[in-house]
Amino acid sequence: MRPPIDFIFLRQGKVRDVYAVDDDRHLLIVASDRISAFDHVLPNPIPGKGKILTRMSNFWFERTNTIVRNHIVDTEPSFAAWVDDDRWHREELTQRTVLVKKAEPLPIEAIVRGYLVGSGWKEYRQTGCVCGIALSKGLVEAERLPEPIFTPSTKAEVGVHDENISFEKATDLIGLEAAQKVRAISLQLYAFASGIAEQRGIIIADTKFEFGLLDGELILIDELFTPDSSRFWPAESYRPGTSPPSFDKQFVRDYLEQIKWDKLHPPPALPDDVIRKTSRKYEEALKRLTINND
Repeated sequence: MRPPIDFIFLRQGKVRDVYAVDDDRHLLIVASDRISAFDHVLPNPIPGKGKILTRMSNFWFERTNTIVRNHIVDTEPSFAAWVDDDRWHREELTQRTVLVKKAEPLPIEAIVRGYLVGSGWKEYRQTGCVCGIALSKGLVEAERLPEPIFTPSTKAEVGVHDENISFEKATDLIGLEAAQKVRAISLQLYAFASGIAEQRGIIIADTKFEFGLLDGELILIDELFTPDSSRFWPAESYRPGTSPPSFDKQFVRDYLEQIKWDKLHPPPALPDDVIRKTSRKYEEALKRLTINND
């Protein structure tokens, strides 16, 4: 554990609060209980969610650092003082805070899909392709793809929709060499984690990664294989042709679709039962993937 550090608020993301550290080479990241859907932050938090995201990310960062380096420096940082900030009490920081290397984020999200679902399913029905990748005819919703595919997207600000893009567009944004490296590492990460998850009764239908550059080296940043960044399905209830129940925030998305929220105006408050069920789904994902295994 490093000595206590001082830091100052830098920015607020959809879920995480980011703080600048006095040496300017590190950041302090605090995972809140906020939840977002359709690129909007919802008014209700999911109690304990930030701690679950942090614990799951740390679990996977530790196990994948032989595939690609990541930004983690300390998973249990100590705190000297808050500077100009009243967002958190010190006791709330435990298990939801990490000290990381400061990297330059790439302007794309690296998405790997092993199953045809979500925006990929919608695009396939319209064009027979996903992000410019032609797929076989006659596939059904949630069908397992012959092999996982890399389908990048733009990285949008809060309230703006991410846009699925082709690999060629990704090369325009970050260069061919970087795009090829991001694709290869992303597919390797997905294969590694999917194998572990399947042994524990979870299908990782798709997931997204974020990468950054540190002294010219590509590293993994943000979060990794969490219910916010991945679609987790219970293997025992998986059936092609329907979207299976999930251990992630798809439950919240489904509720918002059910009430026909237009995704433009501020999102509605979540009912108590949706909050409770979402919390249980996150806890179940953590239990299946990491408890007694980390």
